[in-house]
Amino acid sequence: MRQALLILAFVCSISAEPAHPIAPLGSPAPDFSLPGVDGKVHQLSDYSASPVLVIVFTCNHCPIASIYESRIQKLADDYQPKGVAVVAIQPNNPDAIRVDELDSADTSDSLDEMKIRVQYKHLRYPYLYDGETQSIARALGPQATPHIFIFDKERKLRYQGRIDNSYRQELVKTEDARNAIEALLAGKPVPVPQTGVFGCSTKWKEKEASRIADQKKIEAEPVRLEMASPEDLKKLRANPTGKLLLVSFWATWCGPCVHEFPEVETTYRMYRVRDFDLVTVSTNMPDEKEGVLKMLEKQHASSRNLLFESDDTYALQAAFDPKWQSAVPYTVLIAPNGKVVYERQGDMDFLELRRTILANMPAGYAGFQKYWTQQ
Repeated sequence: MRQALLILAFVCSISAEPAHPIAPLGSPAPDFSLPGVDGKVHQLSDYSASPVLVIVFTCNHCPIASIYESRIQKLADDYQPKGVAVVAIQPNNPDAIRVDELDSADTSDSLDEMKIRVQYKHLRYPYLYDGETQSIARALGPQATPHIFIFDKERKLRYQGRIDNSYRQELVKTEDARNAIEALLAGKPVPVPQTGVFGCSTKWKEKEASRIADQKKIEAEPVRLEMASPEDLKKLRANPTGKLLLVSFWATWCGPCVHEFPEVETTYRMYRVRDFDLVTVSTNMPDEKEGVLKMLEKQHASSRNLLFESDDTYALQAAFDPKWQSAVPYTVLIAPNGKVVYERQGDMDFLELRRTILANMPAGYAGFQKYWTQQ
């Protein structure tokens, strides 16, 4: 697995003295009233008839949490006949998430984005939003996503920790959450009542200042504009970068181009910490350079930016792709071997683009890519 993810996972593990301590065993389940992706408000009392209540703190943006979605769904499905209630809660405050922390996701963690994820992955378990007040998260102290808390019929906390011992399904040997549920259903003590967790750290509201500082750094990055020759564009199409390369052709006179440009740059900032790069190519005339640069500066476009070096736009377009029909915006995603894995003339579907990027991003563990190719 790539080094950045290893570092992230290590940092996200439980520390000896967490800033937001975990609720001790025996603690009562906190009362809650939270909005769900189903448009309803869910309360603790809604699950009063269940002999066991399982609360899983999870989210959209964390790759570990994403891989566990199917396991959470199976847990809910397997224990529904026994009356067990499985409820997922998203604890992160979206304002506290830096853009580079979305390097393994198609969306962030707002309630609307949670609805997008549920629809995309056909999830059926209750998925509730605690990101605004983080009241339930503060009461229970989830250290990472996923982090599971299991309560008995008196709603006393009897297990907290991981779902199982490995995010890699083929390496799972201990299903800690299931063991706890089975023990409680049988009226027995939970054999191992707490374990460590592994995943992305909870994004507490207090971290918002860090995100704002990071955004200011991004906005201070230099913006440059180079002139592009036919040879430059041929080389660009061959993609010698060794990375997954997004090429975005645009123009200042193109309304849809200007409208979608911020999302192009956001996509770049999300994934640039990985083996991903962006090149924007303005199809404006060379004597319009000043206006092009002004637009790039307004968007804080610190990626590599090119401008057609001559007014023979057809020749320059043909140098990149003879089949290109000259419409902009024109967006192409090129693998390191030069293969085009995504191509779009006209308005972009950025969810589709980002999922394609993630499905083709080089990764140490194939499961991360596989997540974005299966529904």
